[in-house]
Amino acid sequence: RSAVPVPAPMEAREPLRELRGSLRAVLNRIREGEPGQGRDPFELSRFWDALGQAFKVTSQEATKLSLAFSGSPLTSAEDCQKLGEDVQNAILAVATVYYWLPKGQGTTLRKMVRDATTEVVEGMIQLIETILSSPLESLSQEQLISTAGVWEACEQVSSLPRGEYNQAAVASALAACLGVVKDAVKEMEQALVEGQDPYSDILEDEELGFRGNRDTYWSEADRRLLSSCMGLMKASKACLKKILGVVKAYGKADSAEQITQLDDLADIAHQISPSVDELALSMYPPVNQLAVRLNAAKLASVLKKVLEITKASHVCPPPEEGWVQFLTGAVDHNMNKIKNLTQGQL
Repeated sequence: RSAVPVPAPMEAREPLRELRGSLRAVLNRIREGEPGQGRDPFELSRFWDALGQAFKVTSQEATKLSLAFSGSPLTSAEDCQKLGEDVQNAILAVATVYYWLPKGQGTTLRKMVRDATTEVVEGMIQLIETILSSPLESLSQEQLISTAGVWEACEQVSSLPRGEYNQAAVASALAACLGVVKDAVKEMEQALVEGQDPYSDILEDEELGFRGNRDTYWSEADRRLLSSCMGLMKASKACLKKILGVVKAYGKADSAEQITQLDDLADIAHQISPSVDELALSMYPPVNQLAVRLNAAKLASVLKKVLEITKASHVCPPPEEGWVQFLTGAVDHNMNKIKNLTQGQL
C-alpha cells in the first residue's frame, strides 16, 4: 500500500528557524560591517536600480512566505525549505547591493541606505518569528501586520534621497532636524501664550482640589528668562532653515573634501534638535534657572559650531556670509541676556 505523504508541521517549521538564524547573522554584518571601496567604477544610477530591484524581490518573497503559512493545506517541509532559500537569497541580494556603496560617497548617504536595509531585514525576521509563534492553519492579525511591515520597509527605497550623491542625503537629514525644531518652538510658544499655567490641560482634576501650587506657574522672573530662551530656540530654527537653503543651492559632491564638509554639517546639525528639546524641557515650571542656563549654553555652543562649519565650507560663498554673521550675533545676544538674568544662581 503506497503511503500518502502527510505534511509534518513541526518539520516544516525547522527550515524557518534556520532561516531566522541566518538572517540574524546577515543583520549583524550589515550593522557592524563597512561597505567596500568597490573595484569597478561606481555608478549611482546603477546602484539605485539594483537596490530598488532587490527591495522589490524581497517584498514579493515576504508575500509568498506569508501566504504559504496562512491556512491549509499545510506547507510541506520541502516547500518550506525552498521558500526559506528564496527569502535568504533575496535578503543577501539586498545586503550585497548595500555593500556596493563606497565610503567615498559620504557617511550621511551610507547611513540612510544602511538604516533602510536593516529595517527590511528586521521586518523579515519579525515576520518569520510571527509565523513560528502562530497557529499553523490560520492567518493571524499579527502575521498580516508583520507582512505589511516588510512591504512598508521595502517601499522606503523609493523615498531615499537620490539627488547628487551625498548632497541630497544631507539636505534630507537637515530637513528632518528642522521639522523637529519647528515643532518644539511651536509647542513652547503655545505654552507661553496659554497664560500662567502651562499644565492646565493635564491638571484639571477635582481630586487635586484648589490649584495654588507655585510649581505649576511661571513667575515674572521666569518669563523674562524664557523670552531669551525662546530667542535661542528661534535662532536654531533660523540656522537650520538657512543651512538647508544653502546646501540645496550650493551643495556639491564632486570631491572628497566637499562630501566630507557636507557630512560634517549633517553630523553637527543632528545635535541641534536634542539640545533644543533639553532646553525646552528645563523651561517648564518649576523652573531651575541654573539648569536652564546650562542647557541654553549647550545649545548656544552647538549653534556657534554649526555656523562656523557652514562658513568654512563650500556651501557658504561670500554673498551668504551676512546671515551667518547675523545669526552668530543673535545667539550671543540671547545667551548674554540669559547669563545676566541667571547671575544670582552661580
